[in-house]
Amino acid sequence: MTEQTGPTSPTDADKLAGLRTELAGLQTEATAGGLDNLDILGTEELVAAMLAHSAGVHAAVEAASPAIVQTVDAVAERLQRGGRLLYVGAGTAGRLGVLDASECPPTFGTPPGLVVGLIAGGVQAIQKPVEYAEDNATAGARDLHDINVTEADAVVGITASGRTPYVIGALEEARKRGAFTASLACNKGSAVSHLTDAAIEVVVGPEFIAGSTRLNSGTAQKLVLNMISTLVMVKLGKTYGNLMVDLRATNEKLLARSQRTVQHATGVSAQEAATALDSVGGSVKAAILVLLTGIEAGQAKGALEEAGGFLRRAIENQK
Repeated sequence: MTEQTGPTSPTDADKLAGLRTELAGLQTEATAGGLDNLDILGTEELVAAMLAHSAGVHAAVEAASPAIVQTVDAVAERLQRGGRLLYVGAGTAGRLGVLDASECPPTFGTPPGLVVGLIAGGVQAIQKPVEYAEDNATAGARDLHDINVTEADAVVGITASGRTPYVIGALEEARKRGAFTASLACNKGSAVSHLTDAAIEVVVGPEFIAGSTRLNSGTAQKLVLNMISTLVMVKLGKTYGNLMVDLRATNEKLLARSQRTVQHATGVSAQEAATALDSVGGSVKAAILVLLTGIEAGQAKGALEEAGGFLRRAIENQK
């Protein structure tokens, strides 16, 4: 593969003609019917029209449930063995991956390197488009190479069209290295779907604004990424019921949330929750374990480690 820049030759013009033909066959590039007068509608009508157009997103995600289940199980298995979850994308898709990855440490107390988001063009592309970065398959492969992806890792390629060269290059590199691969696309039978172990296809149809895949496609992809990271963390013992119990209190709001979580799980007063948290260095899991089982605070950390970090298992072990 060679580095790609902008179109500079007759050959490039031929490639663009072929690309126009390719895009013409994608639902995400089609023009939705019934919206020809969109630019002259009143605001109330615009809001109603956009809401109506997005109504089918949930059904599209639900239809992809089997592939989502496969992906969640495979990712959880690899993270349990010490691997990583790596998101790869360009443009909106890349930003969604970076966002989901960046939210895992404050929500679930994970180390920053456990879930990683890679975007075509690098960090600067999060806020400002980097021209032609998504067309560079070599860069996708190189980015996976640079973070030393291995068979222990899981790589999810995110692309609304399903044909983004940067994502394809990254997935091909991940496959060569034996990693589990999944694709998240918004067209049926897309190029990335044929490259991966699990193909998540959320077909939302033409966009409200033709070709603007930050809309229904982006919403569907955000839902799927939420499901992957959240459900993987549940399977890793990061919750007790539906309570976040691995959060780190890095500000006053999170400190208050930690106390409320301990209260909710144990039924104690706010003062008792605060005292229990202080006795175990702020660990919500350990505080709940101490209050529900009577175990000594100094033994709580070891009991949790013995239970593999699963609070419910640690509680049962004390019975």
